[in-house]
Amino acid sequence: MNRRQLIHAAAAIATLLALTACGDKAAPPAPKKADAPKAPEVQVVKIGVASPLTGAQAHIGIDIRNGVQLAIEDANKAGVSIGGKAVKLEMVAEDDEANPTKATTVAQKLADAKVSAVVGHFNSGASIPASKIYADAGIPQISPSSTNPDYTLKGYKTTFRVVAHDGQQGPTLGRFALDKLKAKTIAVIDDSTAYGQGLADNFEAAVKVGGAKLVAREHTTDKDTDFKAILTKIKGKNPDLIMFGGIDPQAGPMKKQMAELGIKVPLIGGDGMQTPNFIKLAGEASEGTMASIPGLPKDKMPGGTEFLAKYKAKFNAEVELFAPMGYDAVMVFIEAMKRAGSSDPAKFLPEISKTNYNGVIGPIAFDEKGDLTNGPITIYVVKGGKWEALETVTPNTGANNTSKAEAPKDAAKK
Repeated sequence: MNRRQLIHAAAAIATLLALTACGDKAAPPAPKKADAPKAPEVQVVKIGVASPLTGAQAHIGIDIRNGVQLAIEDANKAGVSIGGKAVKLEMVAEDDEANPTKATTVAQKLADAKVSAVVGHFNSGASIPASKIYADAGIPQISPSSTNPDYTLKGYKTTFRVVAHDGQQGPTLGRFALDKLKAKTIAVIDDSTAYGQGLADNFEAAVKVGGAKLVAREHTTDKDTDFKAILTKIKGKNPDLIMFGGIDPQAGPMKKQMAELGIKVPLIGGDGMQTPNFIKLAGEASEGTMASIPGLPKDKMPGGTEFLAKYKAKFNAEVELFAPMGYDAVMVFIEAMKRAGSSDPAKFLPEISKTNYNGVIGPIAFDEKGDLTNGPITIYVVKGGKWEALETVTPNTGANNTSKAEAPKDAAKK
């Protein structure tokens, strides 16, 4: 190695030693940042809702689902704590198609999904068979609308409702027909469902006890829309009044066909036909039609005005029927969970029977069967293309509050 090469090698070694020395004096690594505190664990609680979301009755089923959705959104916004733990509520909505067989399938599906409670079903014919599935699974069920008395007469501890039943609604409607409409001869039609036939049976019994004569009792289905054969037969009996137990997809065409056949007596029915959709289907023929519905007039409910505005803002639609009841059913479940300190159905179920809750619809408490105590019933008339309240009755107390609206003059006169 010559002198030049030795000098280059020495320089390289010196550089390497300098770099090594610098590495030894490198700054220590920065301390690790402290871990951010973990967010508190949020428990998810599933609330099921079952109603017809497709088919001719979908407008009513969607109305119920919307009420449940509003309640869950309001509760989550306010913040819910159960047993000292933060809770997030989730809605699980299922379509029972207003079909008893599908209702049992839906009920099992909700049970398998581990929902803590169920709001539903709309139809008594769906709620009754589904109630056994929920009872077997130990899942509390509150119907916002099923009115057939048999729904709570099965004896299931899981079964409740937040509306008056047809053992109250039918007689109330019957007394109205006798006392206010002065009907002496009456024809009755039902849609052969648990709801429609049950309401018609209770109405029939009441008017018979009151001295009216039943001139015809006819049956159709909740799928039919042509009633001219039945109505022609009834027309020959010359009744003062026709009562229909059924839902608006049948009641609307029925009233329209009454007008086409020259049947000028009033049509009266229950909550299933007290909808904006009935007026839409019957058109001008809807004028003077009367119907009862469990509950106070919506704008007279303690939380009604606020609820109606909130519903309109959220869904850009008017309340159809039972959205306020669906809303309150959710709140009853939440309050029971809070009192029990648990969302486990086995633990909060006993608290539901102790409910004393002031909801949108008014005071909510249940009797030993799960029926709403002192549930009011309001009778309406179509006037100027809108439903107007005539009077509100509390069946258990006999209290009566008549509104400014009046029943059609000589309503039972032909």
